[in-house]
Formats: sequence, C-alpha cells, structure tokens
Amino acid sequence: MNKKKEEDAVEQKKQEQESKEEIKEEAKKPETKEEEKLQELTDTLQHLQAEFENYKKRVDKENCEFIKCANEDLIKSLLPIIDNFELALKSCRDKDDFYRGMELIYSQLIDALHSQGLKHINCFGKKFDPYYHEVLLTEESSKADNTITEELQKGYLLNDKVIRHSKVKIAKKKKEQKEELSPRPAHEGA
Repeated sequence: MNKKKEEDAVEQKKQEQESKEEIKEEAKKPETKEEEKLQELTDTLQHLQAEFENYKKRVDKENCEFIKCANEDLIKSLLPIIDNFELALKSCRDKDDFYRGMELIYSQLIDALHSQGLKHINCFGKKFDPYYHEVLLTEESSKADNTITEELQKGYLLNDKVIRHSKVKIAKKKKEQKEELSPRPAHEGA
C-alpha cells in the first residue's frame, strides 16, 4: 500500500511538471500576428548582436596582429646597422672609454628592439633547420651531418616570425678513404 502511494505521488508530480511545461510552451507561442512579428524581430536582433560581438573580437585580434608586425620593415632596415655595430665592436682593439660607450649604446639599441619582440635565432651547435637557417658553406668535420659549426650572419625572429634566416656553415661527415687494391680484370687471349 505504501508503495502504491509513492507511485501515485511520483505520477502526480510528473503530470504537474508536464502541465507546467505545456503552459510555458503556450506562453511562448504568439497569439497574434503582432506578437509573432515581435518575436521574429527579437530573434533577428539577438542574431545581429551576436554577429556584431564576433566582428568586434575578430577586428581586435586583427589589430593586435597588425600592431605586432607594424614595425617589421623598420626593424629589417636596422638589422644591417646592428651587424655593422657588432663587427665594429669585435674588431676594436682598445677597450677604452669610447669602446665602452659604444658598447652601452649597442646594448640599449638591442634592448629597445627586444622590447618590440625581436629575438636572435640561436643556432650554434644545433641541427640545420631550413625554417630558421640558410646554408652558405659546408665543411668536412667529425661532427654529425648537418650540425651547425659556425654562424656567418645572425638570424632574427620578430614575434616568432622569421624576418631574417641565420646564415650558417654546417658539418659534413669526413669520407673515409679506403685504398683497397682492386683486382685487375683478366684479359682474354693474353
């Protein structure tokens, strides 16, 4: 008997729930053409609002990408100047006040460019990667094939995009020369 009451109570709750859902469905259905038109316009407005939000997000993302790469041409034109600066600092024999001043200016320039997203491609001792390196020379070496042995010109990334490949020299395995005497072919009729 107790079980019967529980089943009846559960059944009654189901019916009440279904009737509530039916009332909600009927309330959603427009009764007149004006309400139907109003519902249609509301749906259209919500759709347009969602499209506009997506548009704003896309434009913001494109603007961020543009800002990241806006200085690319300027930085590319500064790279030869940086190369010459490094060459001058390497070849300077006297480490006097002038040298230290030039070194300070160079480090300030590099810091300013690093803050804009410029990074040096570190390549010495690594395997050749055509996405980051350009081979200018090869040399026979005891090192593994395609290992970078010397960086001839620095390569740079701007916000993880290669703006100049590293010019490198790579190792090729030494060919072991085997001097074996090969048997001479026998001449017929000799």
